[in-house]
Amino acid sequence: MREPTKPLSPRPSRGRCRLCGLCLGSALLAIVVSTLVHLLSPPPQPAPSPRFSVIIDGGSTGTRAHVFSLGPDGRPDLARSAVMRVSPGLSSFAADTARAGESLRPLLEFAKEKVGGEGAAAATEVRLMATAGLRLLEEGVREAILVSCRNALRASGFRFEDSWAKVIPGSDEGIYAWIAANYALGTLGGDPHKTIGIIELGGASAQLTFVSDEVLPLELSTNFTFGETTYTLYSNSFLNFGQYSFASTSTGQCFIMIRAIEGSSKNGTLVDPCAPKGYSHKRKVLARTSGASRSNLENQYVDNGSGNYKKCRSSSMIMMQEGKDSRKGSY
Repeated sequence: MREPTKPLSPRPSRGRCRLCGLCLGSALLAIVVSTLVHLLSPPPQPAPSPRFSVIIDGGSTGTRAHVFSLGPDGRPDLARSAVMRVSPGLSSFAADTARAGESLRPLLEFAKEKVGGEGAAAATEVRLMATAGLRLLEEGVREAILVSCRNALRASGFRFEDSWAKVIPGSDEGIYAWIAANYALGTLGGDPHKTIGIIELGGASAQLTFVSDEVLPLELSTNFTFGETTYTLYSNSFLNFGQYSFASTSTGQCFIMIRAIEGSSKNGTLVDPCAPKGYSHKRKVLARTSGASRSNLENQYVDNGSGNYKKCRSSSMIMMQEGKDSRKGSY
């Protein structure tokens, strides 16, 4: 009798198990590797917040707040910088010095908004650099104005120290203007002989600054280093030769008069060839009419400018010739 057939035992699928084991091992390895990568890799860093610096320029005719945005390399990002101006200048508070600090408040609010509010302001330096307008004042008045400004800056929420509010020398004013001009032109940091010199005409003073190879008097010489290049700068400031204070001096009146004589007359007033076309600065001066002798002077008014370069240059040369000959008196 035939024995019943035993059911066949299923054979283990060894290949399939090896494949599943391989898949399981690969998946586990991937998990381990990704975990290690996640744990060992530094977390993604947020983009750095922009840094700022605030410089308040205390000029003779107005006060400006310059808000500079600084890039990762510490250089100004001029495209993101901003400026605001208020008038009159700090020197106009000579009779009421306590009000000088109040005049800075609109500038400080503007700067605070630009840097991102109170929190950002606490990490932002603010400095005040006053120029020729305050240099012309008596020391006691000048210091009282600075004290008022320091009080306002100290309470502004910005980083501030009392030594950061001061009157800068005229030579420094010229050097800063030279740096700004050459930085903007891309000539800073290279060959000193490829830089440009500047004549800065402010409200109360004029500055002349340029690179020099000559041996200079110590008071007019400054070494300035940018990167790996050192520049020897001649910098001189001429107080009372600014565009506004100069006009109020006797020499300035003479200059305006000669310029006007070289200009043309319109409706009983003289036209200044050196002033921009359409610019009005009505001023009463002693002048001679065309063809009159030097001693025949009369009151006339200088009104509009004509922006005539040739006539302006001609009248300037006349003034310079008059100054050379000491036998000729002033007008």
